[in-house]
Amino acid sequence: MKRNGIINSHIAKVLTDLGHTDYIVIADVGLPIPEGVRRIDLSLKLGVPSFKDVVDVVADDMVIEKVFLAHEIIAANQPSFMYIKQKFSDVTIDYLSHEEFKQLTKQAKAVIRTGEATPYANCILQAGVIF
Repeated sequence: MKRNGIINSHIAKVLTDLGHTDYIVIADVGLPIPEGVRRIDLSLKLGVPSFKDVVDVVADDMVIEKVFLAHEIIAANQPSFMYIKQKFSDVTIDYLSHEEFKQLTKQAKAVIRTGEATPYANCILQAGVIF
């Protein structure tokens, strides 16, 4: 049994397999997940686990060089927007329309579905390298 880090075997496997510039998505309960993209569903009930909880755990275990957000998060979900800006203050954040964001999810290695039930609480994390 692992002593530290992510114990969810599906998430641990995806993170281990990521290459430079690969994407993973952390999604709220409403984001459509494209056909053919691996779904890791963590949702238990509305709000559990939260977007923030999942981002915190994944970010502790992943080298992240860029974050993508839907532009709509700025007006529609200030708490999640401010959290992401603070959490990734040293990382480039790119903004897309929500429609463009959904199109980009088709390139993801996996979508991790949370129980979050607030608007636009979604992000795409682009893998960096450790050297």
